[in-house]
Amino acid sequence: MKVSVVVCTYTMDRYDVFMEAVDSVLAQTHESIELVLVIDGNPEVYDRVVSEYGTREDIVIHDNDENRGISYSRTKGAELASGEIVAFIDDDGVAEQDWIEKHVETYEETGAVAVAGYVAPNWQTEKPDFFPEEFYWLVGCTELGFAKDGEEIRNGYGSNVSYKRDVFLDVGGYDVNTGRKGDRHIQAHEAPVGIRIREEYGQGVVYVADAVVHHTLFDYRGEFRWLVFRSFWQGFSKRVMELLYPGAQGNESAYLRDLAINRIPSRMKRAVFGPSLAEVKRIVAILLFTAAVGLGYAYGLTKRDVLREEVDSSDATADTSLDS
Repeated sequence: MKVSVVVCTYTMDRYDVFMEAVDSVLAQTHESIELVLVIDGNPEVYDRVVSEYGTREDIVIHDNDENRGISYSRTKGAELASGEIVAFIDDDGVAEQDWIEKHVETYEETGAVAVAGYVAPNWQTEKPDFFPEEFYWLVGCTELGFAKDGEEIRNGYGSNVSYKRDVFLDVGGYDVNTGRKGDRHIQAHEAPVGIRIREEYGQGVVYVADAVVHHTLFDYRGEFRWLVFRSFWQGFSKRVMELLYPGAQGNESAYLRDLAINRIPSRMKRAVFGPSLAEVKRIVAILLFTAAVGLGYAYGLTKRDVLREEVDSSDATADTSLDS
């Protein structure tokens, strides 16, 4: 089973970690791998990548004509790919050597159309003692209580996910309304693909806990102010998702119930009977991050007309957005 792994990047500031991601893909135990490198409108990065990897037959290199964002770039990579499976890893991710092997085994054993693995945090400094594992999703990592091994889920995280290529392209790839682009902070670009795959094929994404990618977390990702900022824009993104895919927010409701019924009470017991100052900090962080998500969602409600115009405009151009 041939697998095409797509890695996208856009700036020289991330080139060192990008090379770690690329090298981790080249070191995979699975033999039949094609690497597709998509540069998002940066000729300097493109020239550097061509000079270092351009002579390899198993690597495809493409540069967008301008910065088009992660959703466009990943879908473009899938179009350029030739593998039966297309897998994605972030440019700051490092895959364990059997990462692709575990994905392939899942396709062969379960008949899956999409697979997601575990994204482990790789802190570049000491993990902040206030940061609760329930909110690892804020930094693109798998949170506490995410899913059971082998469970079908709506979507995984962008640094460790793969799809049957024909299925991925059949549902339109990633939605260009979502995902990072320049200074735009709309997140949640994995969810729309999972939603459309379930609608069209009646299957979810199979979660595989031992298919592991380590996500590099730089200093700023542990800053409280940045995490609150991130929470706000996650809430705003959920409002965008609600407009794009009405009625598809069940995961969020279940997550909030689990926080209220299980996670917070459990942490409160540890804080009281521990006693533990760190647990108190984590409880406060959970409440503040949740409030910030709510504020972001409320902000999205106030921008309903603006968001609707943007979504409608994007929908009108989506069919031609990948022609370059």
